[in-house]
Amino acid sequence: MNQNDFTPAEQTVIAAQERFYAAHEAGDLSAMEAVWEHGDDVACTHPGWPTLHGWSSVRESWRRIFAGLATNQFICTNVSVHVEGNVAWSTVDENLVANGMSGTIAATNVYVRRGDAWKMVNHHGSPVAGS
Repeated sequence: MNQNDFTPAEQTVIAAQERFYAAHEAGDLSAMEAVWEHGDDVACTHPGWPTLHGWSSVRESWRRIFAGLATNQFICTNVSVHVEGNVAWSTVDENLVANGMSGTIAATNVYVRRGDAWKMVNHHGSPVAGS
């Protein structure tokens, strides 16, 4: 799908999602903080990690990931976006290239609208077998 296949509302969610992946690739904690809602109700499941609840735990996970030596590049495919009022969710295949290795992570990202901005409230990534 290209950008024209999505409604204007869906395109604003995709823009928020692109900021998430750009922050991840850059290892930029400030940019990652700007993407997320900062409440106790946010959750994040990194591949192989237990689910983290609350902004302080989620933020610390990103700090730890960005402090590592890995440089990650994402090629996102199979993007699907749905908007219902002030809630949106997206599924995406994260084709990850890191440290000379590659694999696919199936991810679900959930957003809430705060004014004109979409803020992430949940990210869940699971490795795809055989990728």
